[in-house]
Amino acid sequence: MSNTKLAPAEVARRIDENDADDLFILDVRNEDDYEEWRIEGSTNLPIYDELLEHDFSTLEDHLDELPTETEIAVICVAGITSARAAEFLRGHGFDARTIDDGMNGWGRVHREYDLEGAEGVVQIVRPGTGCLSYLVSEGDEAVVVDPSQYVDQYLNAADERDLEIVGVADTHAHADHVSGARRLAGELDVPYYLHEEDAVDLENVTAFADGESITVGARELEVLHTPGHTPGSVSFLFGDALLSGDTLFLRSVGRPDLEDGSEEAVRTAASQLFDSLGTLTDLDDDLVVLPGHFSDESIRPVATGLGDLREETTNELLSYVAGNDEEAFVETIVESLADEPANYNEIKRINWGKEQPGGDVESLELGPNNCAAN
Repeated sequence: MSNTKLAPAEVARRIDENDADDLFILDVRNEDDYEEWRIEGSTNLPIYDELLEHDFSTLEDHLDELPTETEIAVICVAGITSARAAEFLRGHGFDARTIDDGMNGWGRVHREYDLEGAEGVVQIVRPGTGCLSYLVSEGDEAVVVDPSQYVDQYLNAADERDLEIVGVADTHAHADHVSGARRLAGELDVPYYLHEEDAVDLENVTAFADGESITVGARELEVLHTPGHTPGSVSFLFGDALLSGDTLFLRSVGRPDLEDGSEEAVRTAASQLFDSLGTLTDLDDDLVVLPGHFSDESIRPVATGLGDLREETTNELLSYVAGNDEEAFVETIVESLADEPANYNEIKRINWGKEQPGGDVESLELGPNNCAAN
């Protein structure tokens, strides 16, 4: 790659490895776009429209505010206007590069983390979208859980570890990102697992129910039906790991309004979610909670002990479960729901098999993660 460009994956690596102190991220998109979705720790200078016209006057006015001893990584939507800004900065003596493909590229980054305390589990993080997926293995066999549409990430992860993927599972029918599970299972000719209540019109699904399991080598990936986020939402137990899907996050829980947004339906689903969270919090304190999403948590991997999560005060909704206060839980959810995930209806139709993905399938899921209830 040209030395005038910086790969999004390299930016993610430097952030993860605390090697970003020498990297100043300058976001030149418009303020509204920046406020909606950004790289944490970046600085916004909203000159996108000016850069489209090759107008560098505002950037020139702010040169004194930019670091002279630190590399500057400039980002925009797709890497075009940021390349213009970076070139201008280099012409004024700054060490500046553009982040290749902009926020579009940032949304496609995947990072892998082996889990301490959860043997046989690899967490795959998309820092740009807040999505988490997993490769669980025993011996030379593996099952992929909640894969993104970028299926080569999972094929490569398995190959690097000499693992054979013997199954692919979704914890639920996703509404925030296009699932790669059916495609991956189809390419490998292995089962695609999904709870029967979320299968809808899908074909070639191996439906499972509460209490069943998926064999991985000599171990079992146990199914816990935890409805609320969707009717067929499940969590998985794999040894000391609790893959909690979109039922339980580290700082929130899954929102219950993406199937039916009417208040009555939301209240019903929230009550189901309350019961599901009760089921999870009754499990062993030593389990490692591995959620399906995160917001701006900086810890990597995104994980914590179940006992620690119960004792912390950062998850308000979980505290209502601990206090057996279903009414407060439901009311808090109803009153605090955020905007729906972008394009979620179209994404649901794709994941349910009602619509074939088109040429814009990658752009459908770019943007902030809004799957949490508050």
